[in-house]
Amino acid sequence: MRNTSQRRESILQVLVHQNAVQVNDLVDQFGVSAVTIRSDLSALESQGLVTRSHGGAILTRTPPTEHTMRQKDSINQEQKERIGAMAARLVQPGDNIIIDSGTTTISLARHLRDASDVTVMTNGLNIAWELADAPGVDLILTGGLLRKQSLSIQGSQAESSLAAYNFDKLFLGVDGLDLQFGVTTHHEAEASLNHKMVERAKKIIVLTDATKFGRVSLHRIVQLERVHTVITDASISQEYREGLQRLGIELIIAD
Repeated sequence: MRNTSQRRESILQVLVHQNAVQVNDLVDQFGVSAVTIRSDLSALESQGLVTRSHGGAILTRTPPTEHTMRQKDSINQEQKERIGAMAARLVQPGDNIIIDSGTTTISLARHLRDASDVTVMTNGLNIAWELADAPGVDLILTGGLLRKQSLSIQGSQAESSLAAYNFDKLFLGVDGLDLQFGVTTHHEAEASLNHKMVERAKKIIVLTDATKFGRVSLHRIVQLERVHTVITDASISQEYREGLQRLGIELIIAD
């Protein structure tokens, strides 16, 4: 499965550079059958990233570029801080919560340093560091492999560590949110872990600045029907305000 994911990511990168591909060329490049390549292109089409054409495919939507954690820290800082502060208001004493890794969710962690009687599980190394000395927070880290690009811990060990717990709320960071394709992220292992988090939490709360709306990354975390609340900034478009409300999702604007 990992080889399949890596190949599809590579095909997508070829499309980003060339805008169109032919099945026969991809067969030669990746050393797999035409049936396999057609399956790859169909999977990318189902994500809304490509459109199949006779003998190949063309790029429909360019996936967002993945930045390093340091680069992300400098993007939309004020919006992220307001979103994190608003999210912290949803945390009550006695809550057991998951905080996903990310630069928007780290703002939430900063606003929880004075929280009382809260248990936090996280896969974010930066979030764990932020809450390590918070007296009212019991901190649980997932095990697993550290992905340095995102400072997130992931893999089968991280996923299995969730199995023994049930959580009141999941605060989820995303790389893309699309009304049709749901919430997505760049990396397959992160998407898999995030999906496990969704399964273990009663309420799913997505934290995202409005620049992420309409974006689709390669790996889907979950469809929007599973999301209860979205917290974002005031620059959200009318299309997405109405679309989220139409889906029955609570929309909170962090002014």
